Amino acid sequence: MELLFENIPIHYKVEGKLHQNTIVLLHGFTESLDIWDDFSAELSVDFKVICVDLPGHGSSGCIGETHTMELMADVVKTILDKEKVKKCVIIGHSMGGYVTLAFAEKYPAFMKGLGLFHSTALPDTSEGKINRAKAIEAIEKNHTGFVMNFIPDLFASCHQKRLRNEIKVLVDKASEMSKQSIIASQRGMMERGDKREVLKKAHYPVLFIAGKQDTRIPFEKVLEQIVLPKDSSALLLHDIAHMGYLEARDKTIYAIKCFVEGIY
Repeated sequence: MELLFENIPIHYKVEGKLHQNTIVLLHGFTESLDIWDDFSAELSVDFKVICVDLPGHGSSGCIGETHTMELMADVVKTILDKEKVKKCVIIGHSMGGYVTLAFAEKYPAFMKGLGLFHSTALPDTSEGKINRAKAIEAIEKNHTGFVMNFIPDLFASCHQKRLRNEIKVLVDKASEMSKQSIIASQRGMMERGDKREVLKKAHYPVLFIAGKQDTRIPFEKVLEQIVLPKDSSALLLHDIAHMGYLEARDKTIYAIKCFVEGIY
């Protein structure tokens, strides 16, 4: 399915259309809605599932020089309005988690539940901002080379051989993104603010999925955030890094299914 946001095409998918209880799944940086195929197949049996290609990703167009988390949250809101969804659970992987938090801050009345899947409410540190600036320079020079090195490092070394075909698919898909789109998301992530207040004020359940081997989202920082919401649950994965939807597919599908069933 497709709609126009600021005259730019945005692609999304809806499954389980007869069900009114809605789950929104948001992918991470350089990913697409395709990462949720197994999750959607399982969840759409009992729920309506909406998966979105965030701006510049998958089949969605690039909106501008910077894709802020708030801009992408507005894209999600436009889709929900079109689909006549008034309440939903939103779960975001990595950058998708940042968008989820931005959405929850702007549109709290829509929230039935929130999931941070290898994500965080913390902004970039000073060092993190420097690293993103360096990444933007690398993308400017050779964005294909950037994704070829970036994506495999998101996996725990013990899973890289087993998942080599899945990693290749992710790299090939990310390589199709434009340089402008990759940079726009990097800039947006660099500019994002501290969203811990969103977790503290949450009037709905919050799910955390974290990997102890994750070099992108420090495990100890996730532990500090689990205590912030009034109602939180967590799946903590010992030998998993940043890509739990592949590294621990069955466990993470089950955790999300149980979380959403508990809400609805």
